[in-house]
Amino acid sequence: MEALTNFVSSINSIVWGPLMLVLILGTGLFLQIGLKLLPIAKLGFGFKLLWKGRTPSSGSEGEISPFNALMTSLSATIGTGNIAGVATAIFLGGPGALFWMWCTALVGMATKFAEAVCAVRYREVDELGNHVGGPMYYIKNGLSKKWYWLAPAFAGFGAIAGFGIGNTVQANSVADALNSSYGIPTWITGVVLMILVGAVILGGIKRIAKVAGKLVPFMAIAYLLSGLIVLGINAAEIPAALGLIFTHAFTPTAATGGFAGAAVWAAIRFGVARGVFSNEAGLGSAPIAHAAAQTKGPINQGLVAMLGTFIDTIIVCSITGLAIITSGAWKSGETGASLTSTAFETTIPGVGAHVVTIALVIFAFTTILGWSFYGEKCVAYLLGVKSIMPFRILWCLAAPLGATANLGFIWLLADTLNALMAIPNLIALILLSPVVFKLTREFFASGGASEEPGAVNPQ
Repeated sequence: MEALTNFVSSINSIVWGPLMLVLILGTGLFLQIGLKLLPIAKLGFGFKLLWKGRTPSSGSEGEISPFNALMTSLSATIGTGNIAGVATAIFLGGPGALFWMWCTALVGMATKFAEAVCAVRYREVDELGNHVGGPMYYIKNGLSKKWYWLAPAFAGFGAIAGFGIGNTVQANSVADALNSSYGIPTWITGVVLMILVGAVILGGIKRIAKVAGKLVPFMAIAYLLSGLIVLGINAAEIPAALGLIFTHAFTPTAATGGFAGAAVWAAIRFGVARGVFSNEAGLGSAPIAHAAAQTKGPINQGLVAMLGTFIDTIIVCSITGLAIITSGAWKSGETGASLTSTAFETTIPGVGAHVVTIALVIFAFTTILGWSFYGEKCVAYLLGVKSIMPFRILWCLAAPLGATANLGFIWLLADTLNALMAIPNLIALILLSPVVFKLTREFFASGGASEEPGAVNPQ
């Protein structure tokens, strides 16, 4: 086991090394420039489309509304990364890591836009009559045959990674939080999770989207309000906190209190890596959900999809990061969810820790739901629709296993597979960028009029 762990660790250091960070940021920057900063300029228009997309337009194709497609995507992205991931980035990289998370999000909006455009443009209808899409389909339908090998590679990495980062890791976080805060045995949490997850995912994407459409807005707003209370109490510290963030993005962070200090490279590495872990821009997971949207065309859904990165990182992660820094908890020596809990509890004694625990539980639960759909579509691509129900059952059974197991190795493996998922997806986005740019120009040249439905089986 030690040899296997060392082997995976060596791969992890390569796939999350400088080349991967350059590939993720570089692809996003390339797309952002090619789109002439449109994802940033059209942010307001995107929110307008999101509001209108609560109900599908007449004549649109797909299974779920554009709003619920984004909520399904957010259910998978707003998770432990927003609580534990941000805290870990600051613990390892200092306050400057938050700056690099912001940079990842700003370019990641263009990446997420392109992912959703390609997902809708190249989606198919499966044997069950459902719209399916994502990186494996836009690689298969949009690129030449010499690139086809990237499609099963992505699906394979995604199917395995889902059981780690999207299931067992989340279940473990929930069980640990409830055990630490309320003394609930981990096996009880695992069994309850299995039952609740099964009750939702056995109903397929429509039930997942329905639950996500209600639970995600509620949980996000409740957490944000709590975070804003923390920032309101620590308002006097906000200017200094912003100064630390921008200063230490480019200069080393000295050791102070329980904080061990961090080099600039650590701020960049952990800021970008945790940013991607949180918002998943470039991983290729979110477009799998957006491919099922009842939308009139690719650009409409792209404009809605890019909001996911903005909401997840620019809003939710910023609240967590600023709460940690303004409270002074980043010097405590704590890390992960414990650091975020310390920040809230020191500011709102008797309440803060409970807020973080409950938020973590709900965030992790919805992440399990969202990732179940991603994993299901990856497995169905490889093995056919007959594999869907066995996958759902296996997914439910994995939750209690994750809740009670030691997941050090699974964390490492899932983190590595996440990076491996990104590689074929980013290559495909770069190769398909002319299509994205052309569709976008045509859409706005027509005054942003409604598009024709996305292509189905475009071969």
